Amino acid sequence: MWRRSFGTGSHAVDALKEKKWDALVIGGGHNGLTAAAYLARGGLSVAVLERRHVIGGAAVTEELIPGFKFSRCSYLQSLLRPSVISELELARHGLKLLKRNPSSFTPCLDGRYLLLGPTKVLNHREISKFSRRDADAYPKYESQLERFCTLMDPLLDSSPPESLQGISSLQERLKNKVHNSVFWTRLLHQAASLGQKDMVDFMDLLLSPASQVLNNWFETDVLKATLATDAVIGSTASVNTPGSGYVLLHHVMGETDGDRGMWSYVEGGMGSVSMAIGNAAREAGAHIVTSAGVSQLIVDDSGKANGVLLADGTVVQSSNILSNATPYKTFMELVPQNVLPDDFTRSIKYSDYSSGTTKINVAVDKLPDFHCCKSIDGLQYTGTIHIGSESMEEIDSACQDAVNGLPSRRPVIEMTIPSILDKTISPPGKHVINLFIQYTPYNPSNGCWDDPVYRESFAQRCFNLIDEYAPGFSSSVIGYDMLTPPDLEREIGLTGGNIFHGAMGLDSLFLMRPVKGWSNYRTPLPGLYLCGSGAHPGGGVMGAPGRNAAKLVLEDFKKKMN
Repeated sequence: MWRRSFGTGSHAVDALKEKKWDALVIGGGHNGLTAAAYLARGGLSVAVLERRHVIGGAAVTEELIPGFKFSRCSYLQSLLRPSVISELELARHGLKLLKRNPSSFTPCLDGRYLLLGPTKVLNHREISKFSRRDADAYPKYESQLERFCTLMDPLLDSSPPESLQGISSLQERLKNKVHNSVFWTRLLHQAASLGQKDMVDFMDLLLSPASQVLNNWFETDVLKATLATDAVIGSTASVNTPGSGYVLLHHVMGETDGDRGMWSYVEGGMGSVSMAIGNAAREAGAHIVTSAGVSQLIVDDSGKANGVLLADGTVVQSSNILSNATPYKTFMELVPQNVLPDDFTRSIKYSDYSSGTTKINVAVDKLPDFHCCKSIDGLQYTGTIHIGSESMEEIDSACQDAVNGLPSRRPVIEMTIPSILDKTISPPGKHVINLFIQYTPYNPSNGCWDDPVYRESFAQRCFNLIDEYAPGFSSSVIGYDMLTPPDLEREIGLTGGNIFHGAMGLDSLFLMRPVKGWSNYRTPLPGLYLCGSGAHPGGGVMGAPGRNAAKLVLEDFKKKMN
């Protein structure tokens, strides 16, 4: 087995030229590393090529202010598939999850607040402050979402039942038909087990606006707004957008150590997820190289991808190439022109890569002092703190500003303070604060994100909004790092700044992701596979696209060897 470890610089790049690899992975984000780990464990020689100086992609930890280690993009863990955690033994490779309880805190300007968490007693007591009816309905709401998730779970860990692409033998066509028939039979059986009422409710959830779903369940504005943030996180959608309801499943879709719906911090920041997966990949024999950006794929005379050209001119040969870059970056920028079918490139080009997301990572010298909760013993700090989300109307108003080309006048802010539980990421007595902010257009109509004054004014707008709930917050800021949509595109490689590698609407999921006819990680270019969040099942620190793609590549590799 080919055993080389993490490397950077000329010696690491020289090692890439020593042989023709069984597989190259473009991009050392968590999905690319996951794919590399499974491929190496399957006996293939594998190299990972990461453009930046550090692995992780959007799941990365960086010390941008001395002593403060920021989860620069993604900031919470829950969606990472249990199969990936167990099969790659990530705990042994350094992954340590820090459970949050309570998991949510929403302060109100009128002096009230709402805490939510995994404890039913806490939830009932807190919601009862606003509505006894809603307190009784909430566990039923969560229970229904959990039932829906049991229907979705098997879809996450397997390739979609795609039709065969290209020329295939009769045996392959029969095998594909049987495989797809088994898939649909199993899915229909699971759907039938839900019962007709739940299936109708499930369809309602899939197709309806989140606002309609939540209005049907609850009457309390602050509860509905807190839950509605799950439906719009990372998107340009409003709570009133049809189809936004299904994203409410994210509230309970993930888990931490078997606890459904439990979101956690990761000790050392989100980069520790990528480092643990990278450690598993290296142990299996994968070769990981940083500062090795790919400029173009190489296609041989037979029309098959057989290597890459690095930005420094180095040619690296491989029998299989897996791209963890976005679909747009992969097919519109890395694949040579006139190689892919026109209808395919049109679909990729006109897919939705829009983003309304900005991330501000803040170093502070003290915790925010929320005026509404002087006597709850610090519980307000452990979970996600929802700022500017006291009603769904506020969220929609923030969205409408962006629709009109303006950064939200009163942004929707999700604040997290991981240093409350993780003592490894900030100096004693000081804290790291993540601000996940919506909505910010890629090209604002009233300014430009490249303008330092414009950037500073928006950051201060966010800090001033927090001051309304926690007076003095602005004065506690030591420094900050800000990533707008263009920054996310330039720094992290996220087309349009979209954190999911493309929109997660119903028209962009499952058999439609990245485009219809190519949902099973293969591409129209033989030898090239997609293994990132732009493939099924989509975005989030999940690892499923990388795992699923690697398993398909191993199957194809074995066919060629036989």
